[in-house]
Amino acid sequence: MKLATKMIHAGMEPDPSTGSVMVPIYQTSTYVQEAPGKHKGYEYARSQNPTRSALEAAFAVIENGKHGLAFSSGVAATDAVIKLLSPGDEVVAANDMYGGTYRLFTKVFEKFGIVFKYVDTTNVENIANVITVKTKLVWLETPTNPLMNITDIVAVAAITKAHGCLLCVDNTFASPYLQNPLDLGADIVMHSATKYLGGHSDVIQGCLVMNDTSLRDQLYFIQKSCGAVPGPQDCFLVLRGIKTLHVRMQRHCENGIKIAHWLRNNPKVAKVYWPGFEDSKGY
Repeated sequence: MKLATKMIHAGMEPDPSTGSVMVPIYQTSTYVQEAPGKHKGYEYARSQNPTRSALEAAFAVIENGKHGLAFSSGVAATDAVIKLLSPGDEVVAANDMYGGTYRLFTKVFEKFGIVFKYVDTTNVENIANVITVKTKLVWLETPTNPLMNITDIVAVAAITKAHGCLLCVDNTFASPYLQNPLDLGADIVMHSATKYLGGHSDVIQGCLVMNDTSLRDQLYFIQKSCGAVPGPQDCFLVLRGIKTLHVRMQRHCENGIKIAHWLRNNPKVAKVYWPGFEDSKGY
């Protein structure tokens, strides 16, 4: 299936009750059960919701993964990944990454005994040099927000696999249109779906995608137990947004080329951060 077709049809199955080609907004909190624990796959909307299930399937499809999980924001998705860890565990992360992620790490999780090491991940040797037996996770963001720094996911994946730790990649800026970190060796892909996946500035949402079923089950337990889930209306909006992701990203790229070169040729601009320049470190 070609990429554009995959984006349009991801997660979409005709509604069994009406035949609707668009997933309905299941605005419900509880579901009828024939008997305690005997139901049609849905029992309480914090645990499952049909609209959210369709979106989670779509997330998996567009990232070439097996499992998707939707969260109430990108930070909530990041929060769930860090909750896989225990006090004393170490995380290696970029010294240039989204400020909300850095704030979550330093102002919230450091208090619970998680140790964070920040390095320039554009040089993968910096990662290898700080990994210890306590390192359980490497957190990458590539391209970074906002300086557009690039890290070699394949090279970092080789390091994390050799040391038996997880690799999570924030793929928000590239989007699945340009990059699929699972194909490059990552264990988890994270998105702020608020940005390109939603695409219309009308929803806050995040997601995680992975292949490993055991890892999915751990993250689903955190999702269900901690409750940072999106509502069905928001899930519907992101399902809609994904359908035009390929068209929007193509135009973003075309416009970005023109703007980057225009800015570089403007004498009032000292430096342009864009990895598309052939002399860029991330080219």
